[in-house]
Amino acid sequence: MSSNTGGRAMESRTGRSKQRYNTKGERLVAGVVPLTQDKRFVLLIQSDRRKGWVLPKGGWENDEDCQSAAQREAWEEAGIVVHIEYDLGDIIESRPPKAPSMTKKRERALYRFYEGTVLSEENDWPEKSKRDRRWMTFADASEALKDRPELLEALERSTMKRTA
Repeated sequence: MSSNTGGRAMESRTGRSKQRYNTKGERLVAGVVPLTQDKRFVLLIQSDRRKGWVLPKGGWENDEDCQSAAQREAWEEAGIVVHIEYDLGDIIESRPPKAPSMTKKRERALYRFYEGTVLSEENDWPEKSKRDRRWMTFADASEALKDRPELLEALERSTMKRTA
């Protein structure tokens, strides 16, 4: 299913052939802190690679601007259409790199997060089969993101209300 943002269809993408990297070799990742209109709840999604909850985020591709990438990732991963309100800035990944495996070294990432208001929450979206989504208070989301410092930092930079 395609979603519509500002009159243009949003398509789901796979693979990393168009992935952007900076001069340090860091993968550029766009993400969104999706809030309700009253800023009392944030939507988190289940990670597809590990247990736990994350913010919608993913690779910023070379044929789109960063804000569009964040909106696309929100659609693909969470099935939401968001209106971007604020640029929350760059966040450098602080997790230590995993020990490289024989086949693949984990890339370092540089995150750019945006705060957005959720305009619609669709029942069908590209990654529905592998992701659950849940609205959380600031306290619950902070606890859920405690092992992901870069995601917690994005949440803390947002204008989300700290009490429900």
